[in-house]
Parts: sequence; C-alpha cells; structure tokens
Amino acid sequence: MIRARKGGPFGWLLDHYVGWKFRSMFRGLWVRGTLPPGSEARLVYMNHSNWWDGFVLHQLGQAAGWDAYCLMEEKNLRRYRFLARIGAFSIRPGDATSSLESLRYARELMRRPRAAVGVFPEGVHRPFGVLPLRLERGVELLARAGRVECLPVAFRYAFFEHERPEVLVEVGSPHGPGPLSLFQESLGAVVQRVASASSLEGFTLRVAGGSGVAERWDALRGMRA
Repeated sequence: MIRARKGGPFGWLLDHYVGWKFRSMFRGLWVRGTLPPGSEARLVYMNHSNWWDGFVLHQLGQAAGWDAYCLMEEKNLRRYRFLARIGAFSIRPGDATSSLESLRYARELMRRPRAAVGVFPEGVHRPFGVLPLRLERGVELLARAGRVECLPVAFRYAFFEHERPEVLVEVGSPHGPGPLSLFQESLGAVVQRVASASSLEGFTLRVAGGSGVAERWDALRGMRA
C-alpha cells in the first residue's frame, strides 16, 4: 500500500496550491451543523458525487483544525502519488491482504489525537441526492477497528444567485461504531438535509473563495461612488 507522507516543503506547497485552486473555482465553503474541533481522533465519512470531494475534505480539515487523511483507491493514488503529501493513503478494492493492511494503517492513524480519517464509503462517484445510499462495509470495519467517533458529512455543489458555485457542507450528529445500517441512515439523513437547501441561510462561511464579475463590478461602482 501507499502510505501518507504529509509535511515537508512539497507538502506545504501542495497545501497552499489546493487552497488557491479551491478559491479560484468556488465562491466559498459553507458549513451547517457543528464541526468538531481537531482535539480528538475521528472517522469522517462522506457522500461521493464529484471529482472535487477529496480537495473539499482537505479544505474542511484545515478549517476545523484536523490532521486530515483520506483513503483512496491505489490505482488512482499511484497515478497522482503527490496526493500522499497531503494525506492520501491507498487501498486495493477486492484484495483482502491490501484491505487488511490499509485497515491496520488507518487504525494507527486514528490513534493520533487530531487525526481525521476520511472515507467515501460509496466507493465510486454516484449522482448527488440519489437515495437510499449504497455503502460498502469497509466503513463499518474502519469504525470498529479505530474505536473513535464517527462523523457523517454531506457535500453539495450548488449555484444560487452568484456566478461561482458554492460548496455546501452538512455536518451530522457524531456516533460510535455500529452496523452498516447506522452509517447508511446517518449519511442519508445529512444528504437529504443539504439537498433541500435553497439558499445559504443557516450556513456559515468557513473558507472564502473568489468573487464573480458582478461582485467585482459592484465593488468598483462602490469605489466610484
């Protein structure tokens, strides 16, 4: 397996590059619900509907003060190995030996006080909002191995009244390890809640992004006035 190799000058550059790239693409990252601080280890599990999901987790982890990691399919991490520098580590689906090694490594990470191990238990990209969710059993095994708090989080990419899309993050209620049905119900509930949002009401801006043409024009008009 490929282990995470966070830190160092290259890791620092990647952290800043991902932040810049996020701000250049989105208007902001907005959170609704209680985002736990990075004082204890946890397992964070999320829906997976977009190529950007891993980078959104990176930004969310920085906003929360987490030492964030993310489980990633090995064939993809070998292709983009630099992602190990910002916390990605690998698994080979269908390979029992690889799965066990990745499980042990994730358990090792979750013994660190501020670690947040992120996983997308759907396994592949699925259209946003399609319920019920179909989760793989790995998330249940990870939770039982780590014996840490489990946090359901839903991502949604939405256009409202602005040129750039918003990233909406719905944070659910933390819970302990349990059967797969618990993870399905908990993640399905936060996906359903964020899917019903028709505005940014109730959300808090945690990472500011870029402004659009209309906002820059309004700012210029204000300066002239």
